[in-house]
Parts: sequence; structure tokens; C-alpha cells
Amino acid sequence: MATSRTLNPSEQNEVCTGGLTPEQVASYRNDGYLIIPDALDASTTTSLLQETKNMLSSFSVDDHPMTKFSTGDNNNAHVGDDYFLTSGDKIRFFFEEDAFDSTTGALLKPKHRAINKIGHYLHALNPAFRESTLSPFNAGVARSLGFQDPRVLQSMIICKQPEIGGRVPPHQDSTFLYTNPPSAVGFWIALEDATAENGCLSFAKGSHRRSPVTNRFVRKQNGEGTEFVDVEGARFPPDIGVEEKAQEEEMYAMEEVKAGTLVLIHGNLLHKSEKNLSRKSRFIYTFHVIEGENDYDGRNWLQPPEKGFSKMYH
Repeated sequence: MATSRTLNPSEQNEVCTGGLTPEQVASYRNDGYLIIPDALDASTTTSLLQETKNMLSSFSVDDHPMTKFSTGDNNNAHVGDDYFLTSGDKIRFFFEEDAFDSTTGALLKPKHRAINKIGHYLHALNPAFRESTLSPFNAGVARSLGFQDPRVLQSMIICKQPEIGGRVPPHQDSTFLYTNPPSAVGFWIALEDATAENGCLSFAKGSHRRSPVTNRFVRKQNGEGTEFVDVEGARFPPDIGVEEKAQEEEMYAMEEVKAGTLVLIHGNLLHKSEKNLSRKSRFIYTFHVIEGENDYDGRNWLQPPEKGFSKMYH
């Protein structure tokens, strides 16, 4: 099991002021991810977790289309109904596939234990999550990574519910949030401890330098649903040292992290998580940033709201 490097006092001071150290930037560029413990203090982490639980308890199922979120594992199609496609400027709730009886379709879990994720506009519509997203700290991180005009285009709470939290197969975030050239970076924040038991993340270290983005998740041209298509534009960011793929199969390092930890994830990096069969949930908050100067076209499943994607620099 991989372990994250502990920050020394000078690095911790720089992180607190909203920027990455040169050593952290180098580590991110080499590995494709960076673990920053205690990026959120305990009070803020607890507050966001409680806000999440409040949302799960208060949303209504009476007028809900009962949309299930599929990761595409086990040959299941990715979600693509109207409730999903029009969620870019709303806060919506997507059910876990295994929360339903496969024969009758009846919900097997109470609603607060049945949701896979909440998305995709928390960073604009929910004050608590907005403050923790569009912050000077995160703007400083984006600046350290070389962003000229970083834009937050989506935000999600991933619940990874006890006993039914679905497996997420190896994937690259830029497949789902493609710019030409690729530029997506995930800001992944643990609201609870993420462990091997409840489905923490695993990373193919360095795979962002040898794994091109070959497919895109887009809206079908007939306007009905979603599909994957070949990438016709750039498949790597321009500032990356591309390597020839040396091994037939990537090796994954499992990373357990404590609540409050921020993990930065390169859009080309292959990563995954296993099913949560434990009795402990694994709630996390994540948002994604793209370079506003890069081309983001009308085929992407997620389209910008009327005001455009949220700016991080003000």
C-alpha cells in the first residue's frame, strides 16, 4: 500500500497560504497526483459532511425520476437521461444501482443511504461548498499548476454508501471533461476517512505521461442520451513529457487518506476505486477545473450554464 509523504513545516506554511511548493509541483507532475493532508481543517470538514447529510435527508423522492448513476462497469451504460444532462446548473441526486431490487425495481435502502452522488453545481448554489471551492487556497493551487484562467465546471459529492457503494473502474477524468488540448484537474477532498475497507482511491502512478485520452463522453448527436467517441484533437496536455508505455498492464497504488485531505488528480491519470462492502460510508467532495483558454465544445455532455463556468481568479 502506498503512503503519502508528510509535509515539512516550510511546505505546510506554503500550502496554508494557497500555493504549492516546487517540490509538490514536481511530485504532481511526476506521479500525476498529489496528496495534501489537512487541506481542510476539522471544523470545515465536519460542517461539509453535516451539510451533505442534511441534503440527503431533505431531498424529495416524490417527483424524482429515480435516475441511477452508472460508472459503466459490468457492461452497464453510462447515465444519459435528461435529469442528468440538465444537471450542470443544478443540485441533483443520483441513485446507486444496487439500491434497487433488480427484479421489482423497488428501493431497498432509505433514501439517505441510497444515493451514489449529488451534482453538479454545488460550487455555485450551495454556500458552504462554494466557499470551500472558490477559495484563495484553491486559486493558489491552480496558479501553482500553471492555470491561466482556471474554471470550475462541475462539483459532486460522492457518497460510496455502506455495503452498496459501487466500484469505479480505471478511468481518466479528461475522458468526461475534455478540452482541446486536455487540461482537467480533479480536486478530491475526503469528508470521511477513505480506507481500503470502504473503497479508497488507487492510482496508476505516472500513467498520465503514457496514457493518451483516446475517448470522450459526449451527447449523442440526435440529442438522446450519451456515448463515447474517439478523440480527434490532442490526447495529451502540451506541457507533459510523454513516455512510451512500457508495461502491458498498469500497476495501481492504493492510497488511504484521512478526512480533510485534498488529492489533486491529473486529467490523464488512470485511477479507480473498489466497491464499498463495509458498513462505513466514504463521503467525499470533488470538483474539476479546466483551462478556460482551451477549446470546450458543444459535444461534451456537460454544457456551461448561462453565466459560463465559474472563475477561480477574481
